Amino acid sequence: EVQLQASGGGWVQPGGSLKLSCAASGFAFNRTYMRWVRQPPGQETEFVASMSSVGNAYYQDAVKGRFTISRDNAKNMLYLQMNSLKSEDTAVYYCATDSVRGRGTLVTVSS
Repeated sequence: EVQLQASGGGWVQPGGSLKLSCAASGFAFNRTYMRWVRQPPGQETEFVASMSSVGNAYYQDAVKGRFTISRDNAKNMLYLQMNSLKSEDTAVYYCATDSVRGRGTLVTVSS
């Protein structure tokens, strides 16, 4: 069974930083294209960042230069370092494969 559990969310002031983690199990993580998506309050889910199995990264324009996606294939872990956070980054963040979205973690950016 594919399991994805995101953690590391919380409340942070604008300009602050958070690092999200995602623990993956039940599939060949080291061969799987992974992504972070988010769902802002009352809005549709949107792409944030993705990374291929060999480390090629892609970002939504709004987070380029502020967010960094990474992975540790030995530990089956996916990460999202978020810097210079803005109020519009407030959302529930999920890690996902092509077909499965795990349990999310809430990030709230406000003063």
